[in-house]
Amino acid sequence: PVFECNIMCKCSEDCKNRVVQRGLEFKLQVFKTTKKGWGLCTLDFIPKGRFVCEYAGEVIGFTEACRRMQSQQSSDMNYIIAVREHLNNGHVMETFVDPAHRGNIGRFLNHSCQPNLFMVPVRVHSLVPKLALFAARDIVPKEELSFDYSGRFNNLLEEKTHEGRLDRENEMRKACYCGAALCTGFLPLDKSLCDITK
Repeated sequence: PVFECNIMCKCSEDCKNRVVQRGLEFKLQVFKTTKKGWGLCTLDFIPKGRFVCEYAGEVIGFTEACRRMQSQQSSDMNYIIAVREHLNNGHVMETFVDPAHRGNIGRFLNHSCQPNLFMVPVRVHSLVPKLALFAARDIVPKEELSFDYSGRFNNLLEEKTHEGRLDRENEMRKACYCGAALCTGFLPLDKSLCDITK
């Protein structure tokens, strides 16, 4: 886990271990894309490794995340992100964030199969992490900002089976328009939040 200095520390606000809590340092702009709805780009050069923004929103539990996902129509925008941290004792700590009604500029970030940002859960004053996005490489002005919604894990179409279950899972997926050379063709789907048996 990543912890930043906080109110319990004796260091100053200039401490180098206070990054995410300082907020935005780069000029970002919301813009309309051709196929993906709204997007977010940078107006500044962002060096590799620098903090860009937080994916902030309402922190909800698993049951509420499932309820919200299952009540959505296929045409609805899905902003809920599930972050799972695997602890060394074998437990998994889950954080679900939904910025649909309460959030920040991070909600306009689109998915990419080859993103220029990566997400790190960072704790400051609480055990609930801030979902911090950092530059995976140098990013030039006017470039769209993106991250991999799947965390680069298991975002592959599954093989068809005679029972048709995997076919139904694949049908639930939305098309991906990231334009990356290695695009999988669809957005990641967190099947744990969807009741695919209905």
